[in-house]
Order: sequence, then structure tokens, then C-alpha cells
Amino acid sequence: MSKSIEQIGFSPERLARARNFIQGYVDRGKFYGAELLVARHGEVAFHEAIGWRDPANKVPLEKGAVYSPFSVSKTFTSVLTLNAIERGLFSLTTKVSEIIPEFKGGRRENITIYQLLTHQSGLPMVFVPIPGMYLDVLEDFIAAICKTVHCEAEPGEQATYSPSVNHALMGECVRRTDPKKRSFRQIATEDLLIPLAMKDSSVGLRKDLRARHLKPVWLFDKGALNHLGHSNYGSDGAFEEEDAEMPWVGYSTTVSDLFRLSEMIRRGGELDGVRILSPVTTAQMHINRTGEKMNQLHGKNAIQRGWDPMPAYSGLGVFLRGSAMCHHQFGTLTSPETFGQHGQGSALYWVDPVHDVSFVHLSHGVMAEGESIERFQRLSDIVITSVI
Repeated sequence: MSKSIEQIGFSPERLARARNFIQGYVDRGKFYGAELLVARHGEVAFHEAIGWRDPANKVPLEKGAVYSPFSVSKTFTSVLTLNAIERGLFSLTTKVSEIIPEFKGGRRENITIYQLLTHQSGLPMVFVPIPGMYLDVLEDFIAAICKTVHCEAEPGEQATYSPSVNHALMGECVRRTDPKKRSFRQIATEDLLIPLAMKDSSVGLRKDLRARHLKPVWLFDKGALNHLGHSNYGSDGAFEEEDAEMPWVGYSTTVSDLFRLSEMIRRGGELDGVRILSPVTTAQMHINRTGEKMNQLHGKNAIQRGWDPMPAYSGLGVFLRGSAMCHHQFGTLTSPETFGQHGQGSALYWVDPVHDVSFVHLSHGVMAEGESIERFQRLSDIVITSVI
């Protein structure tokens, strides 16, 4: 017999506030719909889809929809990078230029894997190395990085969030050091997605997932921020490319599969008898590596909105809540050790290891980042204060 919400450790009345909160945003047209999963001790207490797949025709959003989670993809690639380190293929202290020789030249040739994982590379916050280029071929993206992207600060000096370059480079390091000479997609599929039984996830948009996929819809003026693919499906067509390899932004996944990934990390690197990482490594992931350094992207965005700047609080491949009282997607009431990753105006997962609470949210309709931070902050606080 399944446990009740109370037996799992939540107040059902308080947890219902999460549903009402999301519905309120949908009713006000802030986004179309969302699927939210909340668990404690690995047991699911709440899993619902709220809102619309097609708001114009009143088609409800269904559980099990396939999303493009934007930068939540970075956790997948960070895990693969740490897995490669555990295999002895390279180290945290390995310089990227040792694996990718064409990345040499200037300050960047001293950047280490550790600095990529913790967003301290000193590289600029670029979404695309060459404006207007296609993003879906990893080889081309790496070539463009090596040709055009150089440090703006000394490696290790700042906490400069990398929208694309760091994880593209990590993905390429994983690929180039693979003893089997596999593609990045093969490595991710065979070493992560299949072992974790993430059957509805893929690098690129797998053909059998296409019918359930929700193409990103921007609910604000995104300006020149495009994700172009070789099939020319549109300004965000790269998310519809079956063969796309974009380690920083290009996975397709579901809420249930993302929960499995977060569960593996929460459980110390193992899930259902399958070990992806050592508990030694996952413990290292949760250590704040950037002190109180400002997040150069989100901190500056916060200042523009009149908020106190957000510290980076970068762990090893994930972000942490930290202790500063500031606007934060993970909420203001979660534990400082809470870790996770957000994705452009729509996606978020976090795990609070003190209260042993997991939160996974993927939404249809991309909000402006400031509005999304406020949305997630309030929703995260609603969820964590549902604990009894």
C-alpha cells in the first residue's frame, strides 16, 4: 500500500498551495502550464501537471510531456565529466588545453576542468561564440570557441556563469578521452541515460519523443537569443534536431527522468543498484567552491532589478542555495546545502539534503529570468514549508 502524504512527511494542505500557486500563474497568463514533482526521502508525495499544452484550444498539459530543459542539461554533462574523472581519463586539475590543443593561446590555456565545473574559467558569458551560427553540431561549436572565445578575467578570479562554453568544452573533453572513441551522444546514452533507466531522455530530440515534446515558447522579447539548427526549424530549431549534440543546453527529458537523475545524486551516486558516481564524488559536489563571489550573470541582473546581488555559490557541477538572504530560485527557506540547477525561465530542480526534500519543475512557456526567479523562489518556499 502506498504511503499517504503525511506518512511521507508533508502537510497535504500546505502542499496543495503549490498547485494553487502554479494555477494562479497560469490563470494570469504568466506561463502556459507546468509539471511539478515533490518527494521526501525519495518517496513521491506530489506529482501533477497543471495548465495547458495548447492554451488556445484548451488542450491540458499531460504528465510525461517531454521538455527542453535548457541549462538543467548542464547537470547531465557535469555528471558525465565527474564520471570520466572517476575512470581516470583526466583530473579536476587537468588543463582543458591538454585535451583540446587548439584551445591553447593566452590565459585560457591554463583553464582547468575544475574551473569549468565551478564557473570560474574567466571566459565571457556568451550564449553563442559566433552570432547566427548553428548550435547543433558539437564539433563546429568547439571550433568556433577555439577560434573566437578568450578569457575576460584570470581563471579562478571571478564566478562568471557560463551559458554555453564551459559545458561544451567539458562535453568535448569527455568525448576526446573516451577509450571507445564514441560520440558524445553515445557516451551520454550508454553511460548515463540507459543505466539510470531514463527512457524518456535523450541528447537531442529522439524521434519517438517528438510527439510529446513541448517546443520552447518565449513569453517575452528574447532579442537575438536564438538556438539555430541545421534543419532550419526556426529560431529555436536546435531543440527539435534529433542529432543535436549540445552538452550545455541540448538534452530532452521528462520530470520523472530528471527526478531519477537528482535521486542518483541525492543517494550518493547510486539508484536502483546502479552506481554512476562514488559517494566520495557526490559529497564533493555539495561544497561551496566560490565563497561569496558574486554570480557575474545573475548577480548583475539582480542589481538591475534593485535586488541584492546573488552570490554564485557554485558547487562541483551544481549550484548551492548558500546562506545569503537574496532572491534565489531555490527559495529563502531551504537549507544552505540545497543543490540543483535552473534552466532559462522555465526549469528547476533542487534537493535539500537537510530536510531530504526533492523538487522537480518543468514548465511550458519561457518567462523573463527575473520573473522566473521570483516565481521559483516563492514556489520553493511553499514546498519546503510543507514539511512536517
